This record gives sequence, structure tokens and C-alpha cells, in this order.
Amino acid sequence: MNYLCLVYANEKRLEEIDDGECLACGDAMRASGHYLGGAPLHPVSTATTLRMRDGKVAITDGPFAETKEQLTGFYILQAADLDEALKLAATIPPARVGSIEVRPVRQLVPGKRGGKP
Repeated sequence: MNYLCLVYANEKRLEEIDDGECLACGDAMRASGHYLGGAPLHPVSTATTLRMRDGKVAITDGPFAETKEQLTGFYILQAADLDEALKLAATIPPARVGSIEVRPVRQLVPGKRGGKP
């Protein structure tokens, strides 16, 4: 099963994590066959939020909501189950200064609605 690991942290705390450490983590996951993709994100100040309501597009600068931690990157991992995905997520360096949200990736199925499991 595939899992999305969303990396949340206070952007200032990310300065404590060397990019080389994150690259090494990705390389190790790639070598073990678990890493499917991922990337760090630019600062939240570069974000733009788009909403489509009643056929009209509304665009605002910045993130959808203000929080103490911001979405700073993501990993897409392949794991046997949630337990394995959590063990892998624990090795993601920013977990030391923020949090990692781990969620299974669902497949789209024609005729199915709402994403309920």
C-alpha cells in the first residue's frame, strides 16, 4: 500500500535540519524500495490558495489556515502496512522538530464518492 507522509514544522525550526540529512534519508528509503517520491516545499509565504465556489474562482495569497506548524514537504512511500509506514516516517529528519502525518493513499474508483474506506 502507498502512504503519503506530510511533513509539518515551524519553518524556522527547519534550519536545524541539514538538507544532506534529508537527502540521505530519501536515498536510504529509495535503496530499500520504499520511496516512491517526495519533495521539500518553498516557505509558506510563497503559497497561493485557490477555491472554486459556484463556478467562480477565488484566489488568495498564503496558506488556507494559519497554524504554528506549516506543511514543509512530503514523502510518498510504499509499505506493507501502517506499522511499517510509521517506522519509515520516524526516520524522516524533520520529525525531530515537527510532525509527520501518515495517511494511506486511496485509489480512485469510478462511481465511488467521498473517499470513504
